[in-house]
Amino acid sequence: MFTRTTEPTAHANESARPSVVPGPSNHTLMPTQSGPILSQGVLIKGSIKFLNELLIDGEVEGTIDSTGTLTIGEHARIRGEIRTKSVKVLGTVEGNIFVTELCELQAGCTVRGDIEAPRLVVNENVTFLGNAKVGTGK
Repeated sequence: MFTRTTEPTAHANESARPSVVPGPSNHTLMPTQSGPILSQGVLIKGSIKFLNELLIDGEVEGTIDSTGTLTIGEHARIRGEIRTKSVKVLGTVEGNIFVTELCELQAGCTVRGDIEAPRLVVNENVTFLGNAKVGTGK
């Protein structure tokens, strides 16, 4: 998250006037992931646990366990089991995925493993080698 702090400059002829905060600037900020990010070039071996949301664009060898939302970036490579509320895959996953809400396979991603989810979205240009169990099972 970016925070912009602007301090007004006081000129000699403005000392008696109250400070004025400038209006919106013409700068455009690119949208960013609001939660924690595991950047490209980072390798973690072991288990990852988080609560709300996480973007992984690096490498993980191990399990990922959460009650939140996971985004696997286009540069990410995950080798291990994923258990989370929802997941959006843009990179590569080698392992099983278990979600309680939604699994999204975005264009260009690769998944080698089984998927178990109440809802599954598969875009074009996805490589998926495994079995999918979709639905609530009721």
